[in-house]
Amino acid sequence: MIGEIAIGGVFLPTILVLAIVSLVLAGITSRLLGYAGAYRLVTYRPLVDVALFILILGLLSLLTGHLA
Repeated sequence: MIGEIAIGGVFLPTILVLAIVSLVLAGITSRLLGYAGAYRLVTYRPLVDVALFILILGLLSLLTGHLA
């Protein structure tokens, strides 16, 4: 996960792109967990959302690290 990604001639850090993708995926997952009623089992929903974001970001960084 070293380097930069060029989007339209603008160089962006790889971690920034991965953070944006993981934010979208965490939002989708959070919405699905809300529809399923899984948030009734937790005490503090924002903490679960942050943990979900960090887990998805770590997974994406591991997956892209092996591809490069």
